[in-house]
Amino acid sequence: MVFYSRRDFLKTSALGGALTLGGGLSGSLFAADKKPAPKAQYGLVTYQWAKDWDLPTLLKNCKTANVLGVELRTTHAHGVESTLSKTQRDEVAKQFADSPVTLVGIGSNERYDNPDAAVLKKAIADTQDFIKLSHDVGGSGVKVKPDSFHKGVSEEETIEQIGRSLNAVGKYGADWGQQIRLEVHGKCAHLPTIRKILDVADHPNVAICWNCNKQDLEGKGLDYNFALVKDRLGATTHIHDLINDPYPHKRFFELMAGANYTGWLMLEEGKLPNQDTVAALAEQRKLFDQMWAQAQDS
Repeated sequence: MVFYSRRDFLKTSALGGALTLGGGLSGSLFAADKKPAPKAQYGLVTYQWAKDWDLPTLLKNCKTANVLGVELRTTHAHGVESTLSKTQRDEVAKQFADSPVTLVGIGSNERYDNPDAAVLKKAIADTQDFIKLSHDVGGSGVKVKPDSFHKGVSEEETIEQIGRSLNAVGKYGADWGQQIRLEVHGKCAHLPTIRKILDVADHPNVAICWNCNKQDLEGKGLDYNFALVKDRLGATTHIHDLINDPYPHKRFFELMAGANYTGWLMLEEGKLPNQDTVAALAEQRKLFDQMWAQAQDS
């Protein structure tokens, strides 16, 4: 089923225009004055659509599609990993410096829910390694996960453990100029649960990466759940296929525009497109520009 048809896309193209991206991630994520209207930036999480592209191909394809920011998932073909030497890190940084594409950060798989103390200690240490990696290659933050609840451990205890761990990596990240971005993910993806974690994880360098999950619509609904956490939105937000995914992106964009969000709204899509990926990415970018402009006018 198509939720925003290509016919709608073409009909609204005259209204949307082409928005240019703002420069980098410097400054506050939220404008104090709504005039001129804030411009969120569109980017790509290299989850499925770019998992097989090496770094030169990734930069070339993103430039072609006018998608000028990336969150690099670890373990994928671009090979930006914490095992890179200083020389290799310098080369990655140079490739981005020579490209119009911004390295928004590293998308790690580190999580802090495991009751095994040794596993938790390793997750924190590995996060610190990713923080240093992101710093060295020119990123501005590291994505992490909360993640699950475990048999025999109360939810309250797990929430406390996740929050304390986030404070630890948040403090470490601040020393390296790297934001810690908690992806709304797993069994912790319900926004009231995320709010409880944030109440423990009160370090100012810890923010959330909204993930456009079905859980966002549960309970009292999207508007209520968004209000629970909008004070802690980070520099990255994950969205999905704007044509084929049923998530209410239109209303979500209105909420984000109302919050004066000027971070990165980044495509993280599990289903591969049924057309050339670069062409599909360019189409998503154009549609994003139109939808964001309409959200600002709503």
